[in-house]
Amino acid sequence: MLATSGHRSHRPRQTVGLPQETAALATKPVRPKSPHLFSGPLALHYRWSAAMTVSILHRATGSGMATVGSLLLVWFLAALASGAEAYATFRDVFTLSDGRLNILGWIIGVGLTFSLFQHMMSGIRHLVLDTGAAFELKLNRNLARLTFVGSTLLTLAFWLYVGTK
Repeated sequence: MLATSGHRSHRPRQTVGLPQETAALATKPVRPKSPHLFSGPLALHYRWSAAMTVSILHRATGSGMATVGSLLLVWFLAALASGAEAYATFRDVFTLSDGRLNILGWIIGVGLTFSLFQHMMSGIRHLVLDTGAAFELKLNRNLARLTFVGSTLLTLAFWLYVGTK
């Protein structure tokens, strides 16, 4: 009597000479795959959630601020150390002749500001989670959504404040 096993090789397993209950165990159906694997035509077992997005954005904003911020700081300091002409070139990349931000200045400025506030709000959320609180599904979902609301409102408030100065 041949029976198939749940092993990856899918080779039939010989059950001749084995006790009846052992032979029955060898013919059990294959167990389901891990829930993170695809099943069928790319069907996901998990629904995308705000918590997943917050987790990914926390990493992305941290890396983005570290990379872009460091490059801009080094460029700024090198321009300052190199003299007025180099600093004027640095300043002209991000501002118009009257001192207001140009489109690149707005994109970099608002992008870094939103990254800062999103990373901060996500960090506060993680701090709450580290205390053992907010693991209830509904509260966790709402806190994840609030990180987006809070970071957007803080970014708007910051740029409205800067714009009035």
